[in-house]
Amino acid sequence: MNPSRRTVLIAATAAAGAAFLPAPAAAAIPKAAAAATPPYASYWYPDSFPSGSPGSGITWRSLKTWTAAGDPDLAFNAASVPLAARFTPTPANTTARSGQARVQALVSFGPTSGNPSQGSATADYYALTHWAYLDELVFWGGSAGEGLILAPNAPIVDAAHRHGVPVLGNIFLPPTAYGGRLQWTRDLVQTDAGGHYPLAAQLVAVAAAHGFDGWFVNAETGGGDTALGTAVLGFLKELKSLAAAQGQRITWYDAMTVNGTVSWQGALDSQNQPFFQAADDMFVDFRWSASTLASSGTKAVQLGRDRYELWAGIDVESGGSDTSVNWDAIVPGGSAHVTSIGFYRPEWTRNHLPATRTPGDFHAADDRFWTGRSLDPSKPDSTDPWRAPAVSVADRSTVSAVPFASVFNTGHGLRWYEDGEVASDTAWNHLGLQDRLPSRRWAVRTAGTRPTVTFDFADAWRGGSSVLVEGALDRPAVLDLYATRLPVTAQTVAELTYRTDAGGVAVELAVATAEPAGAGAAPPYTYLPVTDPGDGWSTVTVPLTGLSGSVHALGVRLTATAGPVRWRLGGIAVREAVTTPAAPADPRITAADGGSLRLAWDAAPGAVRHYTLHRLLPDGTRRFLGATAQRAFFLTGLQPEQQETTARFEVRAVGELYTTSDPVTVTHTW
Repeated sequence: MNPSRRTVLIAATAAAGAAFLPAPAAAAIPKAAAAATPPYASYWYPDSFPSGSPGSGITWRSLKTWTAAGDPDLAFNAASVPLAARFTPTPANTTARSGQARVQALVSFGPTSGNPSQGSATADYYALTHWAYLDELVFWGGSAGEGLILAPNAPIVDAAHRHGVPVLGNIFLPPTAYGGRLQWTRDLVQTDAGGHYPLAAQLVAVAAAHGFDGWFVNAETGGGDTALGTAVLGFLKELKSLAAAQGQRITWYDAMTVNGTVSWQGALDSQNQPFFQAADDMFVDFRWSASTLASSGTKAVQLGRDRYELWAGIDVESGGSDTSVNWDAIVPGGSAHVTSIGFYRPEWTRNHLPATRTPGDFHAADDRFWTGRSLDPSKPDSTDPWRAPAVSVADRSTVSAVPFASVFNTGHGLRWYEDGEVASDTAWNHLGLQDRLPSRRWAVRTAGTRPTVTFDFADAWRGGSSVLVEGALDRPAVLDLYATRLPVTAQTVAELTYRTDAGGVAVELAVATAEPAGAGAAPPYTYLPVTDPGDGWSTVTVPLTGLSGSVHALGVRLTATAGPVRWRLGGIAVREAVTTPAAPADPRITAADGGSLRLAWDAAPGAVRHYTLHRLLPDGTRRFLGATAQRAFFLTGLQPEQQETTARFEVRAVGELYTTSDPVTVTHTW
């Protein structure tokens, strides 16, 4: 990428959050560790380091010498959720297409160094939720002073995988203007005595151990020659071969050319064709034009490749949804899409807001970016100059098995709620705790005034957020929630947890057992009455009596009995029997340093959504400490309470239906 159009990440340090931190069965957890230091996302140089010494909070590491067994933070950094299978329901509108343009996003979630492994104590975070339109996420970052190779942290991978989106680590060889050294490129492509590329094998091993899906290769250090270009191509071919054997993928960035120089083409052409052929796909630099994209798509097809394996770069770092884009060059409305879309830095939706921003402010901007000005993917605004992904790309879903449950947790919040009560008043973020979220936000079908629908953070049933519907509701309104493929038996029931804060409203569960008649049509819902539960949060069970086959869509129909209405949805589930997970085993403290602890435990058998941690105080009360999808947890700022000599901590497994296991306890003597 042209240096003038990039913000290069310079060394920075961020404090790890004590209350919210997340690792899969593959990550070995040590019985003891030297120090209870906070875990951070991993980053490396290929081999050699810069001159001098690292800045404060920065650790220089060599990828060449990395081993999984020697990585004390791997248990915190390894993802726990496998990549879910997706399906494509009938599109929400008549302009969105399936099987054509895909969407990639290059996102910087935090600094290269000091990026907490498992969340932090703030709600101010880029909590990406519009996964339904994404096909690939790149964990963007890297800098000459910190490290060049970044492994995505576990919460991001877990959230993406839950929605069926692969995540790539980033290899950034920076321009010389930003401290890049050609030696680092040579380090990356060094060969052993057998002519193989040892760092290619290391990269594949890192991705496998951390549980992510491959690498984005961005070689932008100038000054190379044909010999170096040939070596990089050989490295890329071996990396792709080794990655494919592990189910991983490789994306190449249009920067280095076959002669080893850096010259951004803005097209697929003879200068970068061999690299494209050696990779799964290629990010086309922002210099593209309508004609170069057209020729690139044609060339890809001539090479026997899919034209949608080319991501047309769109730089939204400074303008977001106000960016002027020649959309017809990529996703024309009247003909087949030309290439796919590659967004550079869509976290603008958070970053452009003032420092006083709230989670609600962020989600409003993010919905505008992904859904469009109408904020309803079933009714796109044709006059909107920003052609949001929902307008062109069909949404996808992973909701295809029972039991299924969601409490609409977005992965950040101002407080943490359990059963409608505040369990912690500490703000937090942890994307690994994010639910599978509604893909069509927010499709509302009514003949009257459309109510406002948002994720709301002022109250929740569990986690940090709920769905809030506000408005006159002068006519019945149907809110689409989930596109699904859920099998129905005689024992299948649905559950709704909701609360009416103002007005009065009759609630019906909307269930469709077939697809809509066509793109943009409403699902053929059957409406099942939900018994009025009275005041406060209530969970109501609705038998799916008389339905057969599979559920294709879930929603709610709201009819005002007194208005205006303020109605909150805290949870939804489809299940047969209620099951409770088994408890985890062997909880232990792996490091202790004053008021800081590293905890670990063995996984509970069977399906586990996440684990919760509480402190059991001498007076018998329990204090919520956090939750994680991994099997390791970092705490800091602890101190004796109520004259205790020993602190007691409880770990519980949480299942898909949010049922919890018995606790297992570990103690720490002060």
